[in-house]
Amino acid sequence: MWSSGPRCPVREQRARWERKRGRTALELLETEQRYEKQLGLVAQYFLCILRAKGTLRPAELQAVFGPWESIHAASQKLLLHLEAGNWGAGLERFCHHLELYTCFAANEEQSRATLQKWLRKKHFRKFVQLQEGRPEFGGLRLLDLLPLPLKRLQQYENLVVALAENTGPDSSDYQQLTRAAEKLSEVTQQVSAIGREHENGRQLHRIQTLLSGHRAKGLTKGRWFLRQGWLLVVPPKGEPKSRMFFLFSDALLMAKPRSVLHILHGGTFVCQALYPMAQCQLQRIFGHSGATGGGLLSLSFPHEKLLLMSTDQEALSHWYHSLTIAIRYALNLPWF
Repeated sequence: MWSSGPRCPVREQRARWERKRGRTALELLETEQRYEKQLGLVAQYFLCILRAKGTLRPAELQAVFGPWESIHAASQKLLLHLEAGNWGAGLERFCHHLELYTCFAANEEQSRATLQKWLRKKHFRKFVQLQEGRPEFGGLRLLDLLPLPLKRLQQYENLVVALAENTGPDSSDYQQLTRAAEKLSEVTQQVSAIGREHENGRQLHRIQTLLSGHRAKGLTKGRWFLRQGWLLVVPPKGEPKSRMFFLFSDALLMAKPRSVLHILHGGTFVCQALYPMAQCQLQRIFGHSGATGGGLLSLSFPHEKLLLMSTDQEALSHWYHSLTIAIRYALNLPWF
């Protein structure tokens, strides 16, 4: 009986690497072709025309689109390398342009705000709708296309890391791909941090608009928002009172709702107290088990003690966890 000979695990593993590498390389190439095309459409039908017509001044174009054209140029160069099969060299050179993506991420809030302001103007909105109606855009709106570079950055990291992992150490471009994967992971983390800061800023602005009272002035500056929700405050005497709590990285704010019928501030909250988390001692009095029925939290401060109750066991657990994080953060301790 004919035999193909003994199996060679090393050879089989290399074959699997090559198949995965081939699939990843093809996906990187095809997605880069689509990405470059979409970048070019925005540059051609929005940026260039708006600049030529003088609709937006240079500073306004920069505010809306950031380094879009430079990102497009970097993609064109990368695509030439990928189509020629120069994976390692092309990706390593492309990494020299990754600062464009951090700049783009830092500009994202300004871009959104500036575009929304201009879309309120009838002539600009009509122009945008006219361009979006072109068949080349396939129904995509400008608002859908503007986040494209940040979505692509995450794809770059996933694909290049997979490409490096499935390239043998003896390959000529192994070192280049490894360096490119490391750099992309580093920049992706930086961009994620910028995104978290932007989201935190939006939350702080939202909370500031909800609050009134002298304690709320300048409240949110430099803080990280963690959680908000209703809890029952249990007084030494009398019935528990429902209050809205806003938890930040260094403080817990207790607020009382205004009447929805209030002439100027209906639906907002009056800031009643602000508690420093660095001075908080937290204890969970009951509600430790997974049973239903809620529980009670004790928060002790130098001059006051709060007893907070929730009838929702899961909500109480979330609050306990968030309060623990805030205390450790305020004391400059590791979160976990």
